[in-house]
Amino acid sequence: MVTHPPLHSCKLELDTSPTAFGELRPSADYLDQPEILNQRLDEDGYLFIPGFFNRDLILEARTSVAQRLAAEGALNPKYPATDLIAASDKAMTYRGDLALNNPAVERVVYGPELDGFYAALFGEPVRHFDHIWFRAVSQGLGTPPHCDHVYMSRGTHQLLTCWIPYGEVTLEVGGLMVLEDSHLKSDRLQSYLDVDVDRYCENDPKQVAKVKGTSAWSHPGWLTNNPVVLQKRLGGRWLTTQWQPGDFLTFKMNMIHASLDNQTRQIRLSSDTRYQRLSQPADARWVGDNVAGHGPRAKQGRIC
Repeated sequence: MVTHPPLHSCKLELDTSPTAFGELRPSADYLDQPEILNQRLDEDGYLFIPGFFNRDLILEARTSVAQRLAAEGALNPKYPATDLIAASDKAMTYRGDLALNNPAVERVVYGPELDGFYAALFGEPVRHFDHIWFRAVSQGLGTPPHCDHVYMSRGTHQLLTCWIPYGEVTLEVGGLMVLEDSHLKSDRLQSYLDVDVDRYCENDPKQVAKVKGTSAWSHPGWLTNNPVVLQKRLGGRWLTTQWQPGDFLTFKMNMIHASLDNQTRQIRLSSDTRYQRLSQPADARWVGDNVAGHGPRAKQGRIC
């Protein structure tokens, strides 16, 4: 029986027994059989493709980010920059700037490998969003459970997220995990899935002040801050793996996912990007030379 060290998410210890925690199912053997990949995507809500990228391609991107972090004094100079050992306890999670104007990262996420993969999967030409969500997660931090739909639902809902680790990510370093079969339980999450974090009630002064005044979200986006209770309530196991350079995971917009907390001094690097059929409408917040993102141009008021 596989045993795990104590693992945490949202600072709560997870149940890592075989009934609550397990391994992602790999699908790399079926890259030339898109019909099987689509069947698995419908069954599992995700596709785990280990060893997809050339390892050197990923490590080159890791090096480029490590150099930026070292230049700003975020890394401990006693170690090689590519070890990504933090210099202090300063909290760090989302760092989109590390991918901005970064050719090595863009080569990974916008390169021919992923374009070809998604074109084969969708059976037609594809497009990606023009924004790279990049994370550099420091010790003690992680990502609470959520679905991506609430952040990017204004275009096609047949959108897929691609999550890529930049380097080896052990369970202690804290990689992404998905809640098994959660994509099949959307009826139980409908009120949450109806959320658009950039929409607000024009007749609610508090929301107007929050959203219009500071460009904040009307909803935090998280489904919960308690992955332990969520797993018990919805059932299924939290699924993850010991990530290696070259691996990636793609999943549906209604797939519940989160991350393990980083329990080490090593900063964990990852990106998540989105891909869809070119023939379908794209969420206008995330396309173009100057994306609106979740900023003031993205806000939509309505009478509630």
